[in-house]
Amino acid sequence: MRSIWKGAIGFGLVNIPIKLYSGVQSSNLDLTMLDEKDHEKIRYQRVNEKSHKEVGYDQIVRGYKLNDKWVVLDDHDFEEAAPEKTRVIELENFVELSAINPIYYETSYYAEPEAQGKKAYALLLQSLIKSKKAGVARFVFRKTENLCVIHPLNGVIVITKIRFQEEVRETTEVKVPEIKISKKELDMGMALIKQYTDKFDISEFKDEYSRELMKIIRAKAKGKRATVKKMKPKKEVSDDLYDQLMQSLGSKKQA
Repeated sequence: MRSIWKGAIGFGLVNIPIKLYSGVQSSNLDLTMLDEKDHEKIRYQRVNEKSHKEVGYDQIVRGYKLNDKWVVLDDHDFEEAAPEKTRVIELENFVELSAINPIYYETSYYAEPEAQGKKAYALLLQSLIKSKKAGVARFVFRKTENLCVIHPLNGVIVITKIRFQEEVRETTEVKVPEIKISKKELDMGMALIKQYTDKFDISEFKDEYSRELMKIIRAKAKGKRATVKKMKPKKEVSDDLYDQLMQSLGSKKQA
């Protein structure tokens, strides 16, 4: 792994020098768009919507549409709005990790201590583990201010970026009808949840689509015909909710 950020975690008056490494990677295959005729790569161009002519990167400015008019921003404007340039992830408070709704989570980074910060790193790590808390902090990454939670994972401090409240849309615009559920139906729903309840093991869930696609790519590379899975006929299901729940419970028992 390659370090993507260097700085420190501010733990009270203690600064813990760290490096950040990306803790996630995409499981999607890196496919490239090609010209069907000669398999040459497709290149994107920045084109003026009106003149249809290509625009050089040095001629491009950024703007925001306000009251049907474009307000153009220059480098000075971005400098004025930019957060204070700091390399410190400043811990602001500690919370229960379960109190943070998963909708706020973005991406995670592994924090590795620099040589002079190993003991302070170990102290913060063990304190997080023992208290079962997560730290909430802000830090500047790629010229923008980010909110994050600091939590332990397998003996490593993890920095997980989370969204600000204004980045999550309100649910008020989602129309959910009020429907009365009978006690019998609710009891069946609870029974179904209980039957399917198990310990969460992430290793049981694989990216099957990418695996199958890779098999097809390897087969085609050898000049073999790619096999296509046949669609399984779908069993007819009753329109009655209670009957559907009963069938669901029965199918789980047979599995």
